[in-house]
Formats: sequence, structure tokens, C-alpha cells
Amino acid sequence: MKDLWWLSRRTLSAALRKKSGWIMLFILPVAGVLISMLIYGGGTSSVLRVGLVNQDGDNPITQNTMAFILNMNQAQVTIATDEESLKKRIASGSLDTGIVLESGFAEHVRSGQPEGLTLLSVKGAQVTAYLKALLHNYIANIASIGAAAEQNPALFDQIYKEYNESHFKLDASLVQDTSKAKNMTYQSMGFLIAFMMFSACNLTHLILKEKENRTYLRLLTSPISAKTYVLSNVLVNIVLLMVQMALTLVVLKAVLGIDSGVPTIELVVALFLYGLAAIGLSLVIVAFAKNSSMSGAMQNLIITPSCLLAGCYFPMDIMPDSIRKIATFLPQHWLLETVNDLQKGTPFGHLYLNLLILVAFAAAFGLIAVYRFSRNNDTRTFV
Repeated sequence: MKDLWWLSRRTLSAALRKKSGWIMLFILPVAGVLISMLIYGGGTSSVLRVGLVNQDGDNPITQNTMAFILNMNQAQVTIATDEESLKKRIASGSLDTGIVLESGFAEHVRSGQPEGLTLLSVKGAQVTAYLKALLHNYIANIASIGAAAEQNPALFDQIYKEYNESHFKLDASLVQDTSKAKNMTYQSMGFLIAFMMFSACNLTHLILKEKENRTYLRLLTSPISAKTYVLSNVLVNIVLLMVQMALTLVVLKAVLGIDSGVPTIELVVALFLYGLAAIGLSLVIVAFAKNSSMSGAMQNLIITPSCLLAGCYFPMDIMPDSIRKIATFLPQHWLLETVNDLQKGTPFGHLYLNLLILVAFAAAFGLIAVYRFSRNNDTRTFV
């Protein structure tokens, strides 16, 4: 135990000796959170500026339609005097779109054939789609009354009056939009798990460095065993990855105030299991690499493409089905899938299969590394 503690302190000191170690472990994960905020935090809901011109007089249908437009949510409606002034204001950019209720609009609606409403905009469907959707439903209801009345003004007036005086009650409540926070959390976790894997490989990479400069062989001449040496590296890996995790979550939740939608303890458990898989993979890379240069090449060849396929850098929704099937063979995918399911409200106990798969990845990588170490007869290796 004394040897293990001494080796762990020695490995920790070597890992934090260079600035690059600090950047990979602590700076880049925080930078990933900030990048996620820039990607998903910029878009805010804007108010649509609408101009309204009435050319159809004081007809009740026209007046009720104007009242409906004036009460629309997410729209700032301004009454314009005429169509020409409305067009000038749209062209100058002071209005996004305009609505013209032309002469005869109410009569067309009464007849069951709604016409006489014109939408003006220089931005096209980008700004008119919202208005079209709302106005179509409202006017279609009135037009259906006209079609049912079959040119009977008295019957239309009676039904239309009952329609306006209907005692339907609608209770509305505002629901906070959490999609942006969840997207930021998902993307932040994607960057974090990529950096966790790189960090684990960099820490395990120290073994090859010490093998090359003969420090490892000198250590083995002492009572320290090879297993104790490797175990100390694994323990330091776990500690630093946990610190990396904690720092990212603190910045995400406490500093930036982003609600991930996932209980912290459950998220930490999932990240810890993934961290074990990342350490196992780093041991596999070291076991198969003959030198530090080969280890770095294998690290870039394995980690970057696998993180790309697993959806660490952009959502899996935009990927084709064939890529999604490949992603199921990657541990990064199962962690992101777990985070996504937890954000949807899935109980943590129902995700035992995802967690078992992460444990299986860690166990499989560990067994492969142990087997490779035991079969290697080169005296420069560590097992």
C-alpha cells in the first residue's frame, strides 16, 4: 500500500507537470461547455412586427378578425392608414409583414369562400407561415358557418352570434422551454466524454514514456511490482477523471446555471462507469503500442473517429441509420444515450442495460489489455 501511494503521487506529479496536462484535464472541458452555450444559447424568441390595414369598414366579421389579429401572441400589431404606407414601412424594415383586409372580405367569408385577405412581406414564408397558420384556422371556422347557412343571412347571423358567445373555457399556462438547456447539456457531455478519453490515454501514455527512458526498469529493480505500477496509474486516472467531471458539472450547473434535467448523482454514476471504459481503452492502446509515437497515432486514429460516430460533436439525429447502428458498438454512444433518456424522464433503474453495457466495455478492454501484457515477451514492457 505504501508503494502504491508513493507511485500514485509520483504519477500525479508527472501528469500535472506540463501545461498541456492542465489544459486537457481542466481547460478544454470547460471550453466545451462554453462552445455548447454559443451553439444553442444564441437563439431567442423574437416578436413579429405586423402592420394591419382595414379596407372593409365596420363589418362585424372584419372587426372580429382585426381583434383576433391584435390579440395574437408573439406579434406586435400596428394599425396602418393605407396599403401604400404599409408597403413603405415593410420595405424600410420597420415592419416584418403586413395584413390587408380588402373590401368585400366579410362578404366572401359569409359566402363560405374566404377571400380578400392579403399578406405582404419581403421575407417570404419565414415570417408569414405563423400568421397563415393562425388566420387560416380562424377564418376557416367562420367560412364553414357561411357554407352551412347556404346564403341565408338570418341563419348565418344566428350561428355566428352563438359562435362568438360560446362559453368555451380555455385555461392557459406558460411552460418553460427546456430544450435549449437539454441540448447544451447533451453537447457539453459529448465534449466532456471525448476529453475524458483523451485525458485517460495521455495519462496511460506516461507508462510508455517511462519505459522508453528506462525509468520503468529501474523501478522494477526495487520491491515495486509491475502490477502495483500499473494500478497506481489507473488510480490516478480515476481521480483526475472524477475531478474533470466535477469541474465540468460545477461550471455547467452552479456557474452558468444550466439545468441539465438529469439528477447529479445519476449523471456522476454514468460518467464514472464510462470513465472506467475510457481507462480500459487507454490500457489497450498502450498494450498494443510499441512506442509512444505509435501510441499517439493509435490514440488519434481510434478516439477521434469513434467520438465523431457516437455523436459527441453533433446530435445523432442528423446521422443516417447505418451510422447509428455502428455507434451502438461504441461506449460513448451508450453514455450519451443514458443522458438523453434521463433528460426524457426515464427512471435511472430502467437504464440498467445501458450501465451494464458500459461496465462490459470496461471489463472487455481491461481483459484484452491484461492478455496482451501477459503475452508480450519484450523485456521493455511492463507485464
